[in-house]
Amino acid sequence: MKLSRRLFISAGATSIAAAAYGAANIGVWNSMDKALAGQKITPIKKTAAEWREILSDEQFRVLRKEGTERAFTSPLNDEKRAGTYHCAGCDLALFQSSTKYDSGTGWPSFFDVIEGAVGTKKDYWLGYPRTEYHCARCNGHQGHVFNDGPKPTGLRYCNNGVALTFKPQEA
Repeated sequence: MKLSRRLFISAGATSIAAAAYGAANIGVWNSMDKALAGQKITPIKKTAAEWREILSDEQFRVLRKEGTERAFTSPLNDEKRAGTYHCAGCDLALFQSSTKYDSGTGWPSFFDVIEGAVGTKKDYWLGYPRTEYHCARCNGHQGHVFNDGPKPTGLRYCNNGVALTFKPQEA
């Protein structure tokens, strides 16, 4: 069988993408280990059936299948009270309300995360690298972090609202 140049290039590109995806997924565990270093966070592992019992369908799709909710659908976009944002999967505190800001993207956005609360990995789903972040306790997908946020960090943690719960600060 004669291989065409197009088929050869296509096969090569597919192999490279698969290798990059695999390397990126190995990276999530490396960064999770770093996120957990020195923290008293015990990782939670559950089966898909166990997660389905405690999460809504949309939460399961986002947290466990790395989905994305539609922009401008989360009531947390308009949340202005002082408090803490927690992972909807395991209740780990991820963000302080003092780091939340309106990015105009349609998702709750934060310029900083609680130290040790998330791990990152490279995501190539759109064909170019992005930094995805997950809860350090349950590995639930939260969103992506970008370098276009406000000072002092310059970061924008763009979070799926369905992946969070909000706990208001007690008076």
